[in-house]
Amino acid sequence: MSETGPALAVLAGALCLSASAILVALADVDAATTAVLRCVIAVAALIPLAMHERARHGPLSGRGAGWAIVAGVALGIDYAAWTASIYHVGAGISTVLINVQVIVLPLLAFVVDRERIDRRFVVTLPVMLLGISLVGGLWDSAELGEQAATGTLLGLVAGIGYGAYLFLTRRATSREPARMTQPLAWATASAAGTAAAIAGYSGGIHLSGITPRSWGFLVALALLGQVAAWLLIHHGSVRLEPATTGALLLIQPVLALALAATILAEHPTGSQLLGALAVLVAVAASNRPGHARRSRAGCVSRPPPRRR
Repeated sequence: MSETGPALAVLAGALCLSASAILVALADVDAATTAVLRCVIAVAALIPLAMHERARHGPLSGRGAGWAIVAGVALGIDYAAWTASIYHVGAGISTVLINVQVIVLPLLAFVVDRERIDRRFVVTLPVMLLGISLVGGLWDSAELGEQAATGTLLGLVAGIGYGAYLFLTRRATSREPARMTQPLAWATASAAGTAAAIAGYSGGIHLSGITPRSWGFLVALALLGQVAAWLLIHHGSVRLEPATTGALLLIQPVLALALAATILAEHPTGSQLLGALAVLVAVAASNRPGHARRSRAGCVSRPPPRRR
């Protein structure tokens, strides 16, 4: 089966995710509250979809629900750490740091499931990371100040959480491929609880003063950046190699640049445009036709064989 469909699904999910930062900026609500509300609103939208899936394909297994809850903890940590890192090192550099997921995802798959890492991915990885650093403005940044170490640590924790979430959901979904919405609902509920728990140590949740306009953007964030994005990514990622999924998701900051320029009139610098081009070239090179033929879509329901 062609991998064009799954790859397009992941890219469509990345496009939805790339709109998240724009919607967060337009909502103008504090980071902790935004992290919790995007998940809570998404759960409300996912429940009827999950019930419909349950009626058609049966309930998610207890093991599948458990994996989804653990994955949701990783996602909640990702949201909480990433939003906090913005206030220490800025949105650009925090976006660079979170993309350590491109390493975390295939590394976890290699260590846990013994999945092979393609040589082309290894060769193009430095170009991908260089491009992401240029897109994030890392090379244009002046002295970051005293909070740089804390912000860098938070950004890396967010990236690890992001990669762990992708790995855990891909692993769980591959065992029950007919059930996509139920595990996402469990994971999103778990992420909401995790983000809320963390918010208790970072200033709390503030619901008063949120305007109807802000609520509208928060609903759009939940539906587009959570429900639509992750359903698309989950659908495509179980049919692709982990390195391929991680690389395709690197398109997200490139798309975010384009949306920011169009909607917020934030025009990219020359180095950011160069970085975007580097990412596009590296992703195309690492995922050209034939890259993952060894991993057939028809075999996603069972883990890959262990290599001696």
